[in-house]
Amino acid sequence: MRVVVVGAGEVGANIASGLADAHEVVVVDTDPERVEAITYQLDVLAIEGDGTSLATLKEAGVEDADMLIASTDSDEANIVACATAKTVSDAFTVARVRKTDYLTTWRGAEGAFSVDFMVCTDLLAAETIVRIAGLPGAQDVDSFAGGRVRMAEFEVTEESTLANETVESADRFESLTFAAILRNGDVEIPRGDTLIEPGDKVVVIGSPESCRLFASELTPTNGLESSDEVYVVGGSEIGYQTARLLEAQGVTPRVIERDPERARELAEELVGSVVLENDGTDIDFLEREHVADADLVVAALSSDEKNLLVSLLAKRLGAKRTVAVVEDGSFVDVFETVGVDVAVNPREVTAEEITRFTREEHTQNVAIIESDRAEVLEIEVDDESLLANRTIADATADLPQGVVVGAITRDDELITPRGDTVVRPGDHVVVFAETSILEEVTPQL
Repeated sequence: MRVVVVGAGEVGANIASGLADAHEVVVVDTDPERVEAITYQLDVLAIEGDGTSLATLKEAGVEDADMLIASTDSDEANIVACATAKTVSDAFTVARVRKTDYLTTWRGAEGAFSVDFMVCTDLLAAETIVRIAGLPGAQDVDSFAGGRVRMAEFEVTEESTLANETVESADRFESLTFAAILRNGDVEIPRGDTLIEPGDKVVVIGSPESCRLFASELTPTNGLESSDEVYVVGGSEIGYQTARLLEAQGVTPRVIERDPERARELAEELVGSVVLENDGTDIDFLEREHVADADLVVAALSSDEKNLLVSLLAKRLGAKRTVAVVEDGSFVDVFETVGVDVAVNPREVTAEEITRFTREEHTQNVAIIESDRAEVLEIEVDDESLLANRTIADATADLPQGVVVGAITRDDELITPRGDTVVRPGDHVVVFAETSILEEVTPQL
């Protein structure tokens, strides 16, 4: 597949990196330094030019492209790039936007803006925050098979009851499979005698209830409840969308916004929230508002530095859990190292969503793990699949190491896979696979 990516920033570069191994990728950007950097970093063709220009897109070969992905920081430029591409090609167009208004318009009129698929950065970030917040201790969460299967990633702390246990002894949760252990940057497929060490990140796949039970053993809470104290600091679009989604779950968040006009807007829109007009970085105010009793604090200000400050102040006061929005992806590890429980980078979330979409040709759903070290795929098994009418043990013996069958759904029933489980055509299988073997494995499944 030939893919033209307009924009070589953080989102575009991540998308190009995820597609370069399996597709012919052309990247277009106006910044010569970005063009030079991506030329040396990736096996792609990089062109300096304006992606909204028909001449530039023709130079990039858009007339023969299968897909155009517009991922600059300008919503308008992305929409124009898609519309321009449609005048000379049948390429499937994908536009990244931040304004939810554009997304609402696009959803309301099929083919609006000449965009075939639209991704809203701020809404995706808010959905990620709420999804992670609903499962205590989780750093990543995704659903498969219509919500019947969940994948979750957790970090094991010194205090966890699972620390220094073997996988065999920790495997006491019904309908749960230990898919992988992420340790020191490496992906390890666990065996029964594999020791779970403090600092490990564990990827599990199973029923939502089993994932909740697993989470509660790692972190002794039950996830967000309507009675929980939740604070959203910052009335940005991400903060607003986060509060709106929390309201939909029956939670009454307290939204802190410094700007009086924006605070009034939020109070009118968020009828199920309590909006407080004040400075969320003021420790005296946070103490008066009893942030020490917070079950969750979401830092969604417009500055990474302020989000870090708010998160650390909240933790110092006694808040149980903090989630911070981090616009600069290079700061994510720093935030989590110094004490923020989860750092969400909207650009990375967007890049993963677009990359996920491009990989769904042969799969029902895809989740990308740890910046593309591995993926979790949902596949409908057909008669040609290597898995069809074979036991898990027999089939996986013919696959390279690095593949784990995490769950099977059959006729709306969840089946926990074991070595002697027989996979049938029509089954939906959720599979964990290391990225390095995906290109080899996916066609066989």
